[in-house]
Amino acid sequence: MEREQALELIKPHLTEHRFQHTLGVMQTAITLSKRFGADPKKAELAAIFHDYAKFRDKNEMRDLVKKKLKWQDLLHYGDELLHAPCGAYYVQHEIGITDYDILDAIAYHTTGRPEMNELEKIIFLADYIEPGRQFKGVEEVRIIAQTDLDAAIIQSLENTIAFLLRRRQLIFPDTLATYNALIKNQKGSRDI
Repeated sequence: MEREQALELIKPHLTEHRFQHTLGVMQTAITLSKRFGADPKKAELAAIFHDYAKFRDKNEMRDLVKKKLKWQDLLHYGDELLHAPCGAYYVQHEIGITDYDILDAIAYHTTGRPEMNELEKIIFLADYIEPGRQFKGVEEVRIIAQTDLDAAIIQSLENTIAFLLRRRQLIFPDTLATYNALIKNQKGSRDI
């Protein structure tokens, strides 16, 4: 699928603000994929469709999770996370993308997972650091992302986890497991 066709398909599903965010994620993902050796075309498509279900009806997505997806635990962590796995499902069944690298990158872009491949890491990080994002700590992550993908994700996770802790919000277990796996990998398990 070409970029223009993908953008035409996604635009009706997003607000103008979210569409601009998506364009930022796309450009960032392409840059990161070239820097860290992932497929730029897959990164482009995963980025374009990463928020495909962002504005879907929450009840519809809860029903989808309950009936067809392996993400039932997600229902206990608020609706904000639903759009990622549901988006992957809808992109597969409505858009017709069947490449599991792309679908998994969409599915895990909010929570992460311990065994993320390079494309999944790139979409996870691109969503966090795209140029439209302006919040405390994002610039530091952008700088780290110039040389070290895993270290940038670790810093983004530290920021996110601290943010959630300050607000006494639940933290999805896969997010903590992602952080732990990256730290363990970074330290080479010798210190663990």
